[in-house]
Amino acid sequence: MKKGIIFDMDGVLADTEYFYQQRREAYLREKGFVRRENTDFTGSNEKAIWETLVPDDPCLREKMMLEYREYRAHHPEPYEKLVDPLVKPLFEELKRRGLKVAIASSSEPAAIQAMINAADVGGLVDFVISGTECLAHKPAPEIYEKALAALGLKSGEAAAVEDSPTGIASAKGAGLTVYALKPRHGEHLDQSAADEILTQLTELLEFL
Repeated sequence: MKKGIIFDMDGVLADTEYFYQQRREAYLREKGFVRRENTDFTGSNEKAIWETLVPDDPCLREKMMLEYREYRAHHPEPYEKLVDPLVKPLFEELKRRGLKVAIASSSEPAAIQAMINAADVGGLVDFVISGTECLAHKPAPEIYEKALAALGLKSGEAAAVEDSPTGIASAKGAGLTVYALKPRHGEHLDQSAADEILTQLTELLEFL
């Protein structure tokens, strides 16, 4: 029997992955940057994204990454529009059943807190960890291992809800049962390594 659920944020609790993609593409167009090919960065981290976008010019890569951070600050995530409305009722039901709830996201702590505030679930989350607090990013299992330790749970006592292959691999590497939320915009994500596929968040309750 599961005693805790650890949630990814981007693409799971909030429809941010699509927003991130659109915002990044708008910035690249503004800079006249021509991409070699379309790449799905769902579940990736900042360093890996810019290494893929600008693989052969470290100076240009650093310049664009820093400029994009400023661009992001002027085009913030509208979490009040991006948060899945099912998050709060789901978390309330999980707590009613006595389960611990954690969030393990590659996003920065401030972004995670902004999402929590928008969803109004601050009192329903037992632990939050950002990928910036880990030495190794997803797909390494470190973020989930730290979440498990903080919750005081063994791997078999918890499950993860993810969306990207990177996130799924991270959670599986930590020994968790993994439920993958189907992409909201029809993106093609290989979720075959997950134990179950969810079409909406509250379907998780059927497996607990």
